[in-house]
Amino acid sequence: MKNEQFIRSGILSLAMFFSIISVSAQDASYTLQEAVDYAIKHNVNIKSAQLDAVSAEARIGEIRGSGLPQVTANLNLSDNVIIQRVFLPANFADPNASPDAPPVAVQFGVKYSGSASATLNQLIFSGSYFIGLRAAATYRELASKSVTQSKVTVAEAVTKAYYSAQVAEERAKVLDLNIARVDSLKRETEIMNKGGFVELLDVNRLEVQINNLITERQKVQNLIELSYTLLKYQMGMPMTESIKLEDRFDDLSIEALKSEFSVTAVNYNSRIEYSLLDTQFKLAGLDLKNIRSGYLPTVSASFGYGHNNGRNSLPDLFGTKWFNNSVLALNVNIPIFDGFTKKYQVQQKKVALDKVKLSQTLLEQSIDLESRQAATNIKNAYATLETQRRNVDLAKEIVRVSKIKYKEGVGSNIEVINAESSFKEAQTNYYSALYDFLISKVDLSKAKGELYHD
Repeated sequence: MKNEQFIRSGILSLAMFFSIISVSAQDASYTLQEAVDYAIKHNVNIKSAQLDAVSAEARIGEIRGSGLPQVTANLNLSDNVIIQRVFLPANFADPNASPDAPPVAVQFGVKYSGSASATLNQLIFSGSYFIGLRAAATYRELASKSVTQSKVTVAEAVTKAYYSAQVAEERAKVLDLNIARVDSLKRETEIMNKGGFVELLDVNRLEVQINNLITERQKVQNLIELSYTLLKYQMGMPMTESIKLEDRFDDLSIEALKSEFSVTAVNYNSRIEYSLLDTQFKLAGLDLKNIRSGYLPTVSASFGYGHNNGRNSLPDLFGTKWFNNSVLALNVNIPIFDGFTKKYQVQQKKVALDKVKLSQTLLEQSIDLESRQAATNIKNAYATLETQRRNVDLAKEIVRVSKIKYKEGVGSNIEVINAESSFKEAQTNYYSALYDFLISKVDLSKAKGELYHD
């Protein structure tokens, strides 16, 4: 009786536990699409990629800014504490001085001097600058596609974690039904035992079966908690928040997915990885043009305007007239010979361009292989799922027949227990096959480039 009370109290505790979870999670219910959308907004990896895009915009602004007018100002106030003397021939000051007379030490300068000036520099022509402007849009495109790639990766991880939690919950529901069914059978067997129709050993066998089911139920519950933890991690959700899955397997039309099993030609551009390589190819081409533009001259102009003054007393420095000065310059830098530096730089950039082409070819082959593998895997997963579904139906029928035979006295208790074990195993295999099918579906969608779009 103590064991029976323990089992029934355990079942009641589990039921209360799940009802509490259900109530507490009512305000945080997510469909799969809502979970993905939440992750797109809160996942740390996506936020990091978005920061990289912001940094890319700042880099583009830096490139543009280098071609705008550059203005600098300079202010200077000097106190010549000890003015340096310059030695001049003696006849410089006295034409009648002897040629052998010692030189005269003369101070050239004043104690205080000041200057104020402003300079304007403007780039007129630079091949590298104009190539940089062309590369700015491509650089922005690369940053945007990197963010999209992060979103695809996160969407894949969230979808798989969502399906994992879904399957674990369905397994828990099935085990709860199995526990209730075997417990009901045990109570009926106890009544038959009291009437002398069956042995106590039959009751004990069923009790062992229930204990094993409760143990497995606890393991599945731990798996559910782990699946929810992983899902919240992938979504970027705080672990302290509760979450409930709104989608149900009843809403999933497995039959409708058969049309996806066929292998069709994949549009490479639909894969973000290929699109990224295409953008990198554009950047590599612009990088090559940038090196070649180094053979062109660079033209710039500058204009400076300022005032200066010098006096032996500080009040006189600011109290007297300052003198103007101005300069206008045109600068032309013509490269003539650089020791073949740019020649070898061009060779390196050509190699880099060829490597990107090879990477594109390799990625095309990988996409073809991945799509065919995904299509094959989902076919196999569907076939396995159909087999396991039939096994569940057969095992359920075997349980029904074995119970009837046992109650009518033409079957044994062991036969019923074996049938229940086989039924539970068939259900476990079914949900394992269902999970494999769902994961294959995600892999196929990713291979086709259809998993996530902005």
